[in-house]
Amino acid sequence: MREEYTIIPGAESFYLEGNDIGIVLSHGFIGTPQSVRDVAESLNKKGFSVMAPRLKGHGTHQADMEKCMYNDWYKSYSNAYRFLKKRGKRIFLMGQSMGGTLTLKFAAAHRNIEGVITINAALTLPSLEYLQHDPAPRFIPEGAPDIKKENVYEITYEEAPVASIRELQKLMKEVPGALARIHVPALCIKSAVDHVVPPENTSFIYQSISSNDKQIVTLPNSYHVATMDHDAGQIVEAAAGFIERVCSKQEKLKKVL
Repeated sequence: MREEYTIIPGAESFYLEGNDIGIVLSHGFIGTPQSVRDVAESLNKKGFSVMAPRLKGHGTHQADMEKCMYNDWYKSYSNAYRFLKKRGKRIFLMGQSMGGTLTLKFAAAHRNIEGVITINAALTLPSLEYLQHDPAPRFIPEGAPDIKKENVYEITYEEAPVASIRELQKLMKEVPGALARIHVPALCIKSAVDHVVPPENTSFIYQSISSNDKQIVTLPNSYHVATMDHDAGQIVEAAAGFIERVCSKQEKLKKVL
């Protein structure tokens, strides 16, 4: 169905063709694929195919987003997975903030993936808990993106729909109970200082998933939107190293069998 508002220039979904390893790379709540483009392009330069979907209701107008439920965002994520699957890719799932939450939800429900990478995945938003209850305004000011690096522009909305925040809260409430169903290799990345999602969220994820192969990486010089911050290069190196190691291990196992 055609959206009421046009897509903000630069906020579009994008696909970067590479080798047979495909990565679904999702932006977070209120954000757009623009927030992960630099990381995606760097991963593509290392050879990987990267699909960065624009989650429904994002990158247009907050009134569009207000009409979405979290299953709409999940469907956008799922469509990106199917896009890569149709091209015969071996798929790793990757997401920042709410994109990380969607990554975990999808990984818990699907076994046919190679591994997961989360960046400041959101399970709690302490500063917004008061919005779970009425009365509440229709929109709240979004404020400046939580980025330590100066002079960084992120495409986002100036206001966040409270209805959308409540949908995010529903998603975050659902995912913790599904973490034990994740058995694939996992790389959990968190910022040492995050003013939006407590870093303890990532520690909880790391402890709760059932993966035998899992690691946690802490970014020393970035805030919440880490893909646009000082440690973006560290994210790329950690993700690429993780993917290459997992794939190498699987190839060795195939030769043994």
